[in-house]
Amino acid sequence: MDITIHTSVLPHEDPDASVAFYRDALGFEVRSDVGDGKMRWITVGPVGQPSTCILLAPPAADPGITDDERRTIAEMMAKGTYGWILLATADLGATIEKVVAGGAEGVHEPTDNPRRGIACSLTGPPGNLVRIQQLG
Repeated sequence: MDITIHTSVLPHEDPDASVAFYRDALGFEVRSDVGDGKMRWITVGPVGQPSTCILLAPPAADPGITDDERRTIAEMMAKGTYGWILLATADLGATIEKVVAGGAEGVHEPTDNPRRGIACSLTGPPGNLVRIQQLG
């Protein structure tokens, strides 16, 4: 069997802030941007890796979500506990410098965990946790 991860989904409340973060702070390319206003579905991904994507989607757009579920999602997003992603890099120090220069906020100092290695975390819009781990 040959299965790969093609797209992972993260929520957004402000499509323009999300595009700016993933494009300017993380250096990803915007591959598609469809919809209007806050109801936009935006696909971003690392340059040179066309088969790896993040879909930034409005979380309340699913017609199967109840009003109570929408409130819960909004509360979790406000706390930064609804969506997160783990990225990896060969040079964590240089990556952090570029991410900060690109306007990222809430960047925590790298920590060394014996089981997971060296990693740092930062907050992307709308409170999504982004962890970046040192490879190797």
